[in-house]
Amino acid sequence: MPRPDPQLAGGAQRTLRLAVIGTGAGLFSGLFGVGGGTVIVPLLVLWLGYGTREATGTSLAAIVVIAAAAMLTQGAYGNVHVGDGLQVGVPAVAGVLAGTALQQRVDPRAVSLLFAALMVVVAITLLIP
Repeated sequence: MPRPDPQLAGGAQRTLRLAVIGTGAGLFSGLFGVGGGTVIVPLLVLWLGYGTREATGTSLAAIVVIAAAAMLTQGAYGNVHVGDGLQVGVPAVAGVLAGTALQQRVDPRAVSLLFAALMVVVAITLLIP
């Protein structure tokens, strides 16, 4: 399937697609606790023609907003353990730096295939107890 050129996919259609992607990512974040990247990155690539690297960066920018809103909402239900979240989140910064540096050196197609493989493994793991 040909991907749309991100420079040409402008106007109301682009805004609508971004809003649909954001709504889906927010829904998944609140429902499943996923960071939104599993929704945002593939849809930015497929619907708006982003490259994998640009989709990843844009997704991370959106996740800041999504994660803050999700954390506050989950916190209102008493579901947030701030200390444990920090113990996971702070070391993740090193992982982000390493992963971003690695992504810049790996073929974007290989990154897409690795991401797809990860999603398949996660799906199989969730389906088979």
